[in-house]
Amino acid sequence: MRRLLETGDLAGKRVAVGLSGGVDSVVLLHILAQHKLALEAIHVHHGLSPNADAWARFCRALCKRWRVPLTVKKVRVKKRGRGLEAAARDARYAILGKIPSKIIFLAHHLDDQAETVLMNLLRGSGVRGASGMPVKHHSNEKVWLRPFLDLPREAIVAHARRHALEWIEDESNADEAFTRNFIRNRVAPLLSMKFPRWKESLSRAARHFSRKDAAAQELLRAFLWSKGLRAPSEARLIEMLKQLTAAGARTLLEHDGARLRVYRGKVLDDSRAAPAQAFSALKWSGERSLAIPALGGELRFRRARGKGIDLKNRSLVVRLRSGGERLQPDAGRPRRTLKNLFQESGVPPWERERLPLLFCGDDLVWAPGLGVDARYQARGGASGWLPEWRR
Repeated sequence: MRRLLETGDLAGKRVAVGLSGGVDSVVLLHILAQHKLALEAIHVHHGLSPNADAWARFCRALCKRWRVPLTVKKVRVKKRGRGLEAAARDARYAILGKIPSKIIFLAHHLDDQAETVLMNLLRGSGVRGASGMPVKHHSNEKVWLRPFLDLPREAIVAHARRHALEWIEDESNADEAFTRNFIRNRVAPLLSMKFPRWKESLSRAARHFSRKDAAAQELLRAFLWSKGLRAPSEARLIEMLKQLTAAGARTLLEHDGARLRVYRGKVLDDSRAAPAQAFSALKWSGERSLAIPALGGELRFRRARGKGIDLKNRSLVVRLRSGGERLQPDAGRPRRTLKNLFQESGVPPWERERLPLLFCGDDLVWAPGLGVDARYQARGGASGWLPEWRR
C-alpha cells in the first residue's frame, strides 16, 4: 500500500473503494482518504438485511465527514442456483465493473484469502481456485487492487481502534449456513490450535499457485498466437483456462473461429474436425483411395512388400467404433481392447469415435495410428496394402 501511494502510480487517476461499512473497508478508506487522490467510495445496497438501509446511512455519514464522494447502488440479488454468497458477490462486482473509475480498491485481507483458498480446495478447485484472490489484476478495462491480502484482520481492527474509527457489524457473519462463516467460526479455531500460522501458510501457497496460473496464462496466449488466433481479454482468458483445466475436461471452447480442447494437459486445436454427420459403412475392395466426406478425410492405400494388409482377394468394410473391439498389432503381445490401445497412443477421446476402422466380417483388421492386426499382416515376400488416414 505504502509503495503504491508513494510512487505516484495513482496520481491523476480516478480511484474507487468498495465500502461496505465493515471494519476492513472503513480502514482502507481511512488510509486512502489521507492522500491527495481523486477518490470515491461505492456502497452496494443488497437489501438482504433488515439493517441494509442503516448501513447505507452510516456510509453516507462517514463519507460526508471525511469529504469523500459516495455512490450508493441498490441491487436485486438473484441466487440462480449458485447460493446467496456467490450471488451477492457477483452483484457487487457487476456494479463496480460499471463505475467510471479505472482503479478499484477492495479490502480483502489475509483471513479472507486463507478462507477463500480453503473453500476452493474443499470444492476440488484446480490451480486457479488454489491461487485465491490476486493482489492486483486487470478486468473490464480496470485495475483491481487488494492491498490488505498479507495483513491479518486483527491488525486492521487494531488500526481502527487506534484511530477511534467506527464501523458496522453484519449480523449475517454469525450465520453458519454460509460456508465462509462456518469455516471462520468453527474450522478456523480448530486449525489454529494445531497450526497457528495456517492462514499465512495458505496465503503463501496461493502465491505459489498464482505464479503457476500466470505461467499457464502466458502459455495459452503463446499457443493462440502460434495458431494465428487473436488474444482474448484477460477475463476471457481466465475463463478459458478455468474451463480447459477443469478435472476430467472434455470441454470444447470456440475462440476466433478455432475449436480448442484439452487432453493430458495439452491444449489441442480441433478446428479440422469434421462436423458430426451420419456415417454408413463403406466397402473397400483394393482402391488406391477412398473418400469419406462424413468423417472429413480420405483413406489412402499404397502397395508394400512384406507389410500392410494381406488382402487375399477379401473385401474389407470401413466402419466406426461400436465398443468392445480388440486388436493385436504385435504378434508377440496379447490382443487388447481398442480403447486401451488408443489411450496408450494418446488419441483424444473425442477423436476415437470418428476414426475409420477396417473390418473383415466381425474382425477388426486395421485402426489409424495403431496398425494392422497380426492375423491379417502381409509377411515375407507377400504383397500388402498400407492404409493411411488423411484429414
